[in-house]
Amino acid sequence: MDNLSQVVTALAQGEVIAYPTEAVFGVGCDPDNAEAVAKLLMLKQRPVEKGLILIAADYSQLAPYIDDSQLSDEQKARIFATWPGPVTWVMPTKPGVPAFLTGQFSTIAVRVTDHPLVQQLCRAFGKPLTSTSANLTGEPPCRNVQEVEAQLGAHLKTILRGETGGRDNPSEIRDAATGQIFRQG
Repeated sequence: MDNLSQVVTALAQGEVIAYPTEAVFGVGCDPDNAEAVAKLLMLKQRPVEKGLILIAADYSQLAPYIDDSQLSDEQKARIFATWPGPVTWVMPTKPGVPAFLTGQFSTIAVRVTDHPLVQQLCRAFGKPLTSTSANLTGEPPCRNVQEVEAQLGAHLKTILRGETGGRDNPSEIRDAATGQIFRQG
């Protein structure tokens, strides 16, 4: 029994929510709502300079944020070969993508998820979500609803109820231009 419509309503109202991803729970919000992103960063005690990951149901949801004209066909083929799946790619941004998403970088980290519930959420919301691990700074990432409620429940409007994708490690992060691995998956 999921609570998808409640979560979509909370996102539309600029709230921060938690949801299961491929390995751990994530916290996220509407990436186009500066106030929602500020709430998320405050909750996570995360410096804006670090930037955020966007997670989407499909590539078209990421198109407003990324400038894939700066990537070769070979680079794009390497990216698409891993999606949907647990690989996050750091890609060039389109002009106008706000610094509260990119941090100190001219790139943005994006992923097309293979988690069915997150795909459903992004489709119902109509766009990607910000995605950062559901945990307070210094604490281990939450792997189930009970852990999210214990660590973050007081700060969240709602939690998308479901299971993680069962992977052990958070998503791998790679540079789209070079293929360099920033975080092992």
